[in-house]
Amino acid sequence: MARTNIAATQASRAGTVLPAATAGDVVNGNSTANDGRVVLIVNNTGASSRTMTFTTARTIDGLTNPVRSEAIPAGETQVFGPFDPNDYGTTLAYNADNAELTINPIRI
Repeated sequence: MARTNIAATQASRAGTVLPAATAGDVVNGNSTANDGRVVLIVNNTGASSRTMTFTTARTIDGLTNPVRSEAIPAGETQVFGPFDPNDYGTTLAYNADNAELTINPIRI
């Protein structure tokens, strides 16, 4: 199945209202166009630690899968990125292990 795209919101110096975050697509995964200026705000709305996994386009930082997995503790919000297109591709592919992870891509 195709990954579910989540479009990035463009940040501005004048201020940008963030749209409601999108629950991670546990079955198909998610993707966002990536020009190297994208960050993901990920909120764990649940009571247990959850994991985000980012697919890399090549082996980097000693990752052999090649994926990067990051744990997000219960109730915590974390920001990930930016993602170099040479390392992560021009389409950022990522997976939430549970729909309790909500995602808001931002282009800075």
